[in-house]
Amino acid sequence: MQLKNLERALKREAAVALNGPRQVGKTTLAHQIAETRPSIYIDLEFDADRQKLANPVEFLNYHQDKLVIIDEIHRAPHLFEALRGLIDKGRRNGNDTGRFLLLGSASIELMRQSETLAGRISYVELTPINPLEVGEQVELRELWVRGGYPRNLLADDEDTSFQRRLDLVRTYLERDIPMFRSRVPVETLSRLWTMLGHSQGSLLNVSKLAGSLGYSSPSVASYTDLFTDLLLLRRLQPYYCNVRKRLSKSPKTYVRDSGLLHALLGIRSYEELLGHPVVGMSWEGFVIESVLSVAPREVKPYFYRTAAGSEIDLVLDFGGSQGIWAIEIKLGLAAKTTKGFAHALEDVQPNKAYVAYSGEERYPKSRELEVIGLTELCREVASAFA
Repeated sequence: MQLKNLERALKREAAVALNGPRQVGKTTLAHQIAETRPSIYIDLEFDADRQKLANPVEFLNYHQDKLVIIDEIHRAPHLFEALRGLIDKGRRNGNDTGRFLLLGSASIELMRQSETLAGRISYVELTPINPLEVGEQVELRELWVRGGYPRNLLADDEDTSFQRRLDLVRTYLERDIPMFRSRVPVETLSRLWTMLGHSQGSLLNVSKLAGSLGYSSPSVASYTDLFTDLLLLRRLQPYYCNVRKRLSKSPKTYVRDSGLLHALLGIRSYEELLGHPVVGMSWEGFVIESVLSVAPREVKPYFYRTAAGSEIDLVLDFGGSQGIWAIEIKLGLAAKTTKGFAHALEDVQPNKAYVAYSGEERYPKSRELEVIGLTELCREVASAFA
């Protein structure tokens, strides 16, 4: 599916930005694309390759008949200016699609530079492995515990997977984050990331986090922005509808990959996870990320909560005929719902409503509400516009 999305984007625009977290498989996917056409691969993590682009216009002009793949593009944002001129020149000569594939481990620099390539670039986000991609090869609970980064998920044993996840956390803290924010102590960022893990699924309270860290609220807000831009943290925004009720205004935050969440909290196994206080919110975040990884790009995710306690864990705004979907997330086989959820459904009036639970059986709970397993829910979302 991701390969097809990337191929379609290359047929649509001259430049395509493929971004996603580190070790999620961007380079592997890029090499698969490279095997299908004349291409050249440049990795800006290496000095020798950076030297090749010392004069980017001359080098890229020399390879104008190939797909130029540039990895770690956020390390050289100045290249976007050269790319703009080359793309415009190529359009005048009839060479206007599939020229550049730009890989980045974060959205932050790509998005900041996208203004210079407006109308010339398409974006594809590569997400971790989701329930539809593992099939029968991996149990769903193993995907939940280890997360969707391929090497972590497919490790030979639990300890190897856990150690790899710890190494990845350290890589982000010691190498990737300092690339974007200098003079921030690694220990401070590690504490903040861990605190965000302990408050998985909670409303973001920057003042409380700042007080615990001993930093100013603006500084902590900036660090939280950075985790979000690095695709490590999701801020789920509140959904507003035309009701005369006090609604939550703060976003809810989730460490996006459940495997990294568990590594931050020292959780190695399924048994340890079941006994940990974060288990319910971990499952909620896992369901949300799984659903959003297969959702069409135009779908907008939210949550709904009022001061009186009415709440929907995930609201998907599909627009058009699909409208609004409401999803309540429950860990366990009981799939019980609350009065707060019932009241929220009355407020939101969704087109479809589901309870996503840990089981696999699908059945109606009422005329308007259906109980559904995660894998089947992902299929429903992925095929919504089919």
